[in-house]
Amino acid sequence: MRFAESFRVALDALRVNRLRSVLTMFGVVVGVAAVVVLVAIGTGARDLVRSEIEGLGSNIVFVAPGEFTLGSAPTISRMTLDDVTYLGRVTGDEDAIAVALNSGETVRAGRAETFAGIVGANQNLRNVFDRPLRRGRYLSEADVETRRRVVVLGSDVARRLFGDADPVGRQISVAGGTRFRVVGVLAEVGQTFGQTRDGEVHVPVTTAQRMFGVDRVDYLAIRAPTKDAVPRLQAEVVDALERKYRGERFSAITQTQLLGTIGTVLGALTGVLAAIAAISLLVGGVGVSNIMLVGVRERTREIGLRKALGARQRDVLAQFLMEAVLLTTLGGTAGIALGTGAALAIAELSPVPAAVTWWSPALAFAVSAAVGVFFGVVPARRAGRLDPVIALRAE
Repeated sequence: MRFAESFRVALDALRVNRLRSVLTMFGVVVGVAAVVVLVAIGTGARDLVRSEIEGLGSNIVFVAPGEFTLGSAPTISRMTLDDVTYLGRVTGDEDAIAVALNSGETVRAGRAETFAGIVGANQNLRNVFDRPLRRGRYLSEADVETRRRVVVLGSDVARRLFGDADPVGRQISVAGGTRFRVVGVLAEVGQTFGQTRDGEVHVPVTTAQRMFGVDRVDYLAIRAPTKDAVPRLQAEVVDALERKYRGERFSAITQTQLLGTIGTVLGALTGVLAAIAAISLLVGGVGVSNIMLVGVRERTREIGLRKALGARQRDVLAQFLMEAVLLTTLGGTAGIALGTGAALAIAELSPVPAAVTWWSPALAFAVSAAVGVFFGVVPARRAGRLDPVIALRAE
């Protein structure tokens, strides 16, 4: 039997039992749509993380205490502001080293208040991370050395406290009453890892240390002159700190290493989500196999008549296999359309990231066709093996 004829007969058979065919395809539709949506969410999350890490700077080295592993508990830092001068001698450029001491506090201006991330920074942080200003100026070396109570607001904090008014020169209180004078407002930059960078308040690191009663810094960030210089810089910085702090371990991490580690985790998560969704395809395949077995019993006389007229076993097998594959591929096509539409709607209407890539619909379609072949073999073989004499006598 020719392929075109097999296809036509299979299509006619499905058309005769429209409702049963639609209900049988439903499991495949749901399975394929679930695969496309969950893979799109996983891919969107990975793309979001990649863009946010790359936004930090491709040649920035983050220096922190302890061994870096994703999800590990943070190590209490022993690094101090003196390490900027110390590492400046090692790297040859003290101005390329930024420090940060982080906390979270309530910030007030008159009756307005908001919760903000307090970043104790030195004068280099703005240039290392390329943070443009919208108004005023950034922290200066004199601010850090004299522990001035000056502050640079993130755009969100400035808007919550002062609305459309210019906050430069105004007073705010931080950490229960410590008064600061606003000297600048940072330009809007958006979010990193789900946390808005526009909700930060930058104060001199020395002022933050006095306010919080510590003399440490949480981490250092060093901008390498070029990407090629990053590996050498990492080795030099770690070696210098471990020589200074005997018995302590330090990590120097780049955004590329962060991206690789997190990308591996998100890739594995995407695979797990796709595998879970594929269970629906398995259930749909069982339904296809069951319906095809019912179809073989209902069409026993038809099969016997075909074989009596000269149809070979492989012709009958190909016919029923074609019907199973047609069921699953039609369901797969509908599932791809449904899943793609759902993924685009999720990306547009919700904060959940979703990105449809070309390979996920293609993979889902291939899997749905494979499900049709796999679960259609048993009913097709059963139909092909029927004895024509017995089949013609069937009621």
